[in-house]
Amino acid sequence: MTQLSEQLSQHSGPEWLTAKRKASFELFDTLEVPHSGVEAWKYTQVNVDFGQLHPHPKREVVSDISRLPASVQKRLKGTDVGAFLVLDGPDVVYRTELPAELTAKGVIFTDLKTAVEQHADKVQQYLYSVVPAEVPDDTTIAAPGTTPSKSPDPSEGKFSALAAALWTNGAFVYVPRGVEVDLPLGSFRVMSEAGTFTATRTLVVAEENAQVTFIDEQDSEELPGTYAIGAVELVVKDGARLRYVSIQNWGKGVTHIQRQRGQVGRDATLNSLVVTMGGTLSRTEMQSHLLGQGSNSEMLALYFANEDQHFDHYTLQHHAAANAYSDLLYKGVGDDQSVGVFSGMIKVDLGAQKTDAYQKHRTLMLSSEARNFSVPQLEINANDVRCSHGSTTGPVDEEQLFFLRSRGIRQELAEKMLVTAFLEDVLTRVPLKSVVGYIEGIIAEKVGAA
Repeated sequence: MTQLSEQLSQHSGPEWLTAKRKASFELFDTLEVPHSGVEAWKYTQVNVDFGQLHPHPKREVVSDISRLPASVQKRLKGTDVGAFLVLDGPDVVYRTELPAELTAKGVIFTDLKTAVEQHADKVQQYLYSVVPAEVPDDTTIAAPGTTPSKSPDPSEGKFSALAAALWTNGAFVYVPRGVEVDLPLGSFRVMSEAGTFTATRTLVVAEENAQVTFIDEQDSEELPGTYAIGAVELVVKDGARLRYVSIQNWGKGVTHIQRQRGQVGRDATLNSLVVTMGGTLSRTEMQSHLLGQGSNSEMLALYFANEDQHFDHYTLQHHAAANAYSDLLYKGVGDDQSVGVFSGMIKVDLGAQKTDAYQKHRTLMLSSEARNFSVPQLEINANDVRCSHGSTTGPVDEEQLFFLRSRGIRQELAEKMLVTAFLEDVLTRVPLKSVVGYIEGIIAEKVGAA
């Protein structure tokens, strides 16, 4: 029995979940690792020996914040979430309870393992509905006689199948119809053992006309040979509003692979922010499926790669309904010998008239040795739409840098000021002060100006 199949046998749960895990693992076993011949993975290679992946060891619950990792303690002191979970590897090690008034309204916020036990009907209804084990077939619905985009290569689902089969825990949020949650809810995920593997899932459901913000953070010390595989499922029903924030700040040596996908209903809004700062290799997929008329998706992202970091972002804005709006703004910074990859697609289905979609990717290069690959794309099958895309890559403006240096500002601080200014138009669209402050602190550390 291999390491992974042994892990599968150790998972318990209801029959429907056990069957789904088994089917997902069988799919995983048949797929090869995506390689450069697969268009969506053209610039990113993951070198992994699945037979040598060891599960992250279990961790015990702690009763005091002082026993949590120092980085988590620091974040908890500076965050404004209304309730949170802390996961170390596969286990919840600390949590705060949801305010009583929200529980009375039917809001659920707990870890996913507990949700399976206590809220099985809701979890079974939505789990795997947005991010299944297999890669979703997002072939555009095109006019008869025309050739739509080809289906994704099956190997693109390799890591999704692994996450579906072997997820250990994660966060579950459920907000009933018409309920508004004012303060954000949060999950702080850490790993503390090098050379291990952890798979997690986040499932957030906002029913009709509900409103909630969820912050998903990942952090660790340096952990060579460590893998973090994740799946994020966001269900935004008609008229609902969901803001989702993911901040990835793993330590050096971590490989991070996460697929995040939202389904957005009629007149609903999904605001998402993906921040990528840590790990050695990171592959993040952010997708919005606009299923209802009048649906709205704002997709923001920031990344700062330095040293030998390799950051790959793959995005999809899929317009399946008329009168929908999507706006994507990605800002990245590359330094040292880092590599940045962006591949973004706007797809408009036949009949999705009055689509209004924008895609913008910009990269600031602090080093002549850093590399950046950008592939913005459009596929439009409706004739009454407004869609645009664009990408720019360029170095720091030497005149601006000289101006700051001539005023007595040291090099590192001058670069921090220019980088922060470059990223400002993304940060100003995030109405979460503690999150923005935390991101600015990471940027300062990256340029040596902390």
